Amino acid sequence: MKKIFAALLSASFLLSPMVVSQASADDYRRPPVVHKRVIVEKTVVRPHWKKGYRVNASERRRFSDVNDYRRYRLAPPPRGYRWVRADNDYLLIGVTSGVISSIIAGR
Repeated sequence: MKKIFAALLSASFLLSPMVVSQASADDYRRPPVVHKRVIVEKTVVRPHWKKGYRVNASERRRFSDVNDYRRYRLAPPPRGYRWVRADNDYLLIGVTSGVISSIIAGR
């Protein structure tokens, strides 16, 4: 019994390099797996709108008026004020003075 066990054990030591070499040869035949890493850089642009800031005429030209403020879930503007959209923000500005009294960031 000991001789059979010793013979099997020695055979396994002799055959294991052949099995490993066959497995490693299979790896070279397969195309290499390419792992791509996608890096997305996000830049956050901070708006310069602040409460109390006076908007000049050239900046007002690029604003669009918000006539249907309920559609954007905005409160009705008080008398003498209007809602405008600047980029993705909603500003409540005075009609005559151009002073920002409220800012709501859009999504």
